[in-house]
Amino acid sequence: MSLTAKTQSFVLGMEKVGKLVSQTLDYTQRFLKAGLTTNDINDLVHDYTLTHGAIPAPLGYEGFPKSVCTSVNDMICHGVPRDTVLKDGDIINVDVTSILNGYFGDSSRTFIIGEVPARTQQLVATAKSAMEAGIEVLKPGLHTGDIGFAVQSFVRGAGFYVCKDIGGHGIGTVFHDDPFIPAFGKKRQGPRLSPWTCITVEPAINEKNSPSKEFAIPGSKITEIATESGCLSAQFEHTVLITDRGYEILTLS
Repeated sequence: MSLTAKTQSFVLGMEKVGKLVSQTLDYTQRFLKAGLTTNDINDLVHDYTLTHGAIPAPLGYEGFPKSVCTSVNDMICHGVPRDTVLKDGDIINVDVTSILNGYFGDSSRTFIIGEVPARTQQLVATAKSAMEAGIEVLKPGLHTGDIGFAVQSFVRGAGFYVCKDIGGHGIGTVFHDDPFIPAFGKKRQGPRLSPWTCITVEPAINEKNSPSKEFAIPGSKITEIATESGCLSAQFEHTVLITDRGYEILTLS
């Protein structure tokens, strides 16, 4: 299938920003250890992004005050970097979104700090595999419910729980776009995926079947979201291009 110049430009732009986001996470990972603060992580991401000619997308987005989201332990997503000190036994999701030449790339990983119980290791591994299960079914014309079904089926089999309040989204020349990509669902339901568009697949996986609770961020429309029970939550995310035959993960290391 021959691509139009506009489509070729889109694909190239998304590949470049996806690579940068992956490199940003690789760089940040080198510094993660007990004693580091989430503000330190923000500074690392902010400086690396600017140094490589990009813009940190979260900074100022709907009033969000920092350049990256850092969600520790029971924080599911949108954690605001503060003077929170990482401790041995913590887990932390670092969610990086960059803008490069007008294109947005978005990816996150959950990192383990020091030594953690086997159950926590399993939670983090399940979150990564759940994202991969959702990606593996991708193809043009697929319903979003098929993605959610694949994710939820895998997570249920592992003995954990999907957070139904959180999901992926369309992405490209805007940060968040349609369609919403759920972490649960039924086959052949929901919008269909179009070729030569991009989505994020980012299921959040909870240790227990816990509702979510929100915390206001002063001056922002964004809220921090945590598990109501205080149980751990882990998440991984990739930006993925839907091709005419399948998919291409844009934020792989």
